[in-house]
Amino acid sequence: MSTVQTVTGSIDSADMGKTFVHEHIFVLGEEYRQNYQYDWDEEQKIADAVRDLNELKGLGIDTIFDPTVIGLGRYIPRIQQIAAQTDLNIVVATGLYTYNEIPFQFHYSGPGLLFDIPEPLVTLFTRDLTEGIADTGVRAAFLKCAIEEQGLTPGVERVMRAVGQTSAQTGAPITVHTNPHTQSGLVAQKILAEEGADLTKVVIGHSGDSTDLDYLMKVADAGSILGMDRFGLDVLLPFEDRINTIVELAKRGYADRMALAHDASCFIDWFDPEAKAQTVPKWNFRHISEDVLPALTERGVTDEQITTMLVDVPRRYFE
Repeated sequence: MSTVQTVTGSIDSADMGKTFVHEHIFVLGEEYRQNYQYDWDEEQKIADAVRDLNELKGLGIDTIFDPTVIGLGRYIPRIQQIAAQTDLNIVVATGLYTYNEIPFQFHYSGPGLLFDIPEPLVTLFTRDLTEGIADTGVRAAFLKCAIEEQGLTPGVERVMRAVGQTSAQTGAPITVHTNPHTQSGLVAQKILAEEGADLTKVVIGHSGDSTDLDYLMKVADAGSILGMDRFGLDVLLPFEDRINTIVELAKRGYADRMALAHDASCFIDWFDPEAKAQTVPKWNFRHISEDVLPALTERGVTDEQITTMLVDVPRRYFE
């Protein structure tokens, strides 16, 4: 057993219960919001989020991992208000989300740069994990980075190496946003391993967007967890294909290397809300409980395997 930091304090890993490993509460560009979203109602948005999370708790889910980091609009005081109104455990992350360049705050400072100092990303990530995020008293529990279709750009590589170094130094686990169609999970594993990260403590996110069993097994055989974590995003891969992939991997003995989630959010400013509701109507926190788990059971995935994916794998991520 291990101690896991949540927004409202530490819990034992054994008490995480059923866990979704990749969900967001708010994905929000704060600078954009302050300049252009004139109709923003903070109290209503918080109330909506509380409703969604309490509904999820009512469906039997106990914990979510929220990998909203710099680049996605992490703002912990808002999350604290929400966490105080739900019994759902919310576990937050540190890291940086980019597909290309890093923010200008880091362009000129770092090893070998204009201001030649130790990697400031490692310093900030470590502080979030060990001391707390800003002055909130909330400690991050895991790390997040990304590699998309653009591949290992210099900015992506710098962030990924900083995440790997921080994980090696602190023991914190990692989640990586990947594009499985470019097999970027294998690239992420290579870079993180070079920096000393333990690949068994890495979720290769969005693996569920792929039906390439050879690729998925190769990632899992290296020790990492497959994030089957975009249920509801049928525009990227149809529901049946997502189900079939998990069923086949479970048959092949990989239930202990898969974890489930939606990559959904209470609010995201990347899309028009009405268009989002019409295009991906099942992209919400309820979809796995209401649709995915019954489909998996019907296809022969056992209750034990489902418990492994929902409870044992997330727990092992921290232990």
